Amino acid sequence: MIRVMSSYSTYDAKAKFSEILRKVRAGQRVVISYRGEEVAEIRPLEKKSLSDSLGDLMQQGILGPPAEPGRKLAPVVHRKGALARFLDSRN
Repeated sequence: MIRVMSSYSTYDAKAKFSEILRKVRAGQRVVISYRGEEVAEIRPLEKKSLSDSLGDLMQQGILGPPAEPGRKLAPVVHRKGALARFLDSRN
C-alpha cells in the first residue's frame, strides 16, 4: 500500500537521495519536480512471484516459451579450463 506522497525539486532530490530512499522503503511515494513541473515518481516496487514476473516477460514478448520443455541443459563448452581462459582473455 502506498502512503502519503512527498515532493522534492531535482536540486533537493540530489542532495537528499538517502532520505528519499528511506521514505520509499517505508512505503511512501516521492515525486520529483523540475521548475515546478512534476517529472518523475519514485515508489516502492510491487512484490511479484517468479511465475508472475516470467508471465509478464512472456506477455511483453521479451521471453518465449521453452523450445523443449523438460529438456536438460547441456554444457556449451566441453574443453577443460575454458572458463579460466575466457576470463583471462578479458583482462
